[in-house]
Amino acid sequence: MAETTPKTTLPKSTFAVEVENHELLKLAYDSYLANNRGANATTLQRGEVRGGGKKPWKQKGTGRARFGSSRNPIWRGGGIVFGPRGNENYTKKLSTTSKRVAVKQALSLANKAKKIVVADVKTTGKTAEVAKYLADSKFTRKTLIVVDEKTPELLRATSNLQNVALVRSTYLNVYHILNADHIVIAPAAVATIDSWLNGGTK
Repeated sequence: MAETTPKTTLPKSTFAVEVENHELLKLAYDSYLANNRGANATTLQRGEVRGGGKKPWKQKGTGRARFGSSRNPIWRGGGIVFGPRGNENYTKKLSTTSKRVAVKQALSLANKAKKIVVADVKTTGKTAEVAKYLADSKFTRKTLIVVDEKTPELLRATSNLQNVALVRSTYLNVYHILNADHIVIAPAAVATIDSWLNGGTK
């Protein structure tokens, strides 16, 4: 279940900032994806490929080019030159100030599009309770629930909902905001978000 609180006003300093262009939003979005990218791809170099110990043919007399190993990079099945090694660093740095400005811009765009609802989602830990609230509110697509603290009940109730993401107020990011079709913010989280994005230390 959820208690909607229409009296809670969204601070203009956070939810109604001017967005002249989307360059910073793009940087913050790409930064989030890059920083969560793992360097999982690896290739074998010439000395790491198995086999190829025997010389394919003798050095002279065949009329062919000389080769010492079938694991030469220009041969099929040979080593890979300049391939990924699994130690690549894909992270992109963005200053704390820039990140906060980008989050404010994303929240402002979401608020302008009327995606934000201020409501206190309460549950005893049952998924059906949160699912009923979303269905009653016609939140059938991706929904972002923002709270001050993740309670065990909320975690248990939302963990099995495919299109629902639960995030703490001070861990908001551009990626989650822009990808959400509906954003439900707890009343207590509104003040926390405003303080955090306008000079807070968290």
